[in-house]
Amino acid sequence: MSKALVAYFSASGVTAKMAEKLAETIGADLFEIKPETPYTKEDLDWTNKKSRSTIEMEDRNSRPAISTKVGDMEQYTTVFVGFPVWWYREPSIIDTFIESYDFHGKTIVPFATSGMSPIGDSGRNMQALAPGAKVVAGKRFPNGVSADELKKWASEYDADRM
Repeated sequence: MSKALVAYFSASGVTAKMAEKLAETIGADLFEIKPETPYTKEDLDWTNKKSRSTIEMEDRNSRPAISTKVGDMEQYTTVFVGFPVWWYREPSIIDTFIESYDFHGKTIVPFATSGMSPIGDSGRNMQALAPGAKVVAGKRFPNGVSADELKKWASEYDADRM
């Protein structure tokens, strides 16, 4: 595989485990998208209309601050972006991440974790935020996906073969 990055946001640790497995399986670098203000359990209560996550997701212009940056995005040709599905799409912090870099000429591959919710329009949403990039539809995986399945899926996006 050409030079790849697995960047991820994980609220509960499920996406982190999958991202780590993916990066190790395909030999990619790993980057955690960390919010400047960490989410608390109360922030993540999607049943509370006043929780931080609900407020962010209801405002399509919300851009939660990120505490870290990728040192050299230029070196990557393929960027896998992982996240939990929130409100049938990518969390707003993923939008912050996408808008923080120039992805021109790169392939962005969304992957999501969720028990049942589909990845929705996340790929299309991310494409709108990354002009000049090729953003694919992506895929939602259940918890416990095998390394072999991740490797087979990721090999479809190897820039050397595209």
